[in-house]
Amino acid sequence: MAYDLEEQEQLATIKAWWAKYGNLTTWVVIAGLAAYSGWNGWNYYQRNQAAQASVLFDELQTAVNAKDNAKVLRVASDIESKFGSSSYAALGALSAAKSAFEANDLKSAKAQLEWVVAHGNDEQKNVAAIRLAGVLLDEKAYDAALKALAGATLPQFKSAVEDRKGDILAAQNKLEEARKAYLSALESADKKNPGRQLIQLKLESIGGTAPEEKA
Repeated sequence: MAYDLEEQEQLATIKAWWAKYGNLTTWVVIAGLAAYSGWNGWNYYQRNQAAQASVLFDELQTAVNAKDNAKVLRVASDIESKFGSSSYAALGALSAAKSAFEANDLKSAKAQLEWVVAHGNDEQKNVAAIRLAGVLLDEKAYDAALKALAGATLPQFKSAVEDRKGDILAAQNKLEEARKAYLSALESADKKNPGRQLIQLKLESIGGTAPEEKA
């Protein structure tokens, strides 16, 4: 009998607790399940988006190999508009910019590089800024080219930035400043970088002297 009474007291305690907190507990559980379901749904959505972007990126690369610049630009635009937050968008834009430049479509090349500068990750933005400065140099838009270079600030790109800066200054006949830029490019370049020789040649062509290599 004592057992039955104890059991009844426990049941009464549970009923009282449920009456007070049961509804709140139910909502917490439901919210937890909804969050878990939402997380799984988001992950599925992200995977699905990445898969679709990958298919388009492969299509873009095929067009690049076929030198079909019009299709390259069209597919790149599709990736940017539909999957702009994916890594494929900036990579596609860089490929599209190169394709457009080789097709002498500087307007499209600039547009693609500007998209990367605005939407890419830090490394992609630096690459795009250096290439954009090169396109603007070809257009003789020297001030705009130097402004574009100012956006490339990662240390690993310093040599490339200074090299491009030297090109722009040399084109403006600012030879003293160009020599300083080329010297800075050489100092920042890795000793095994095959581009060092070209930088040195450009420096010497405008009357500069490369520093002697330390043993």
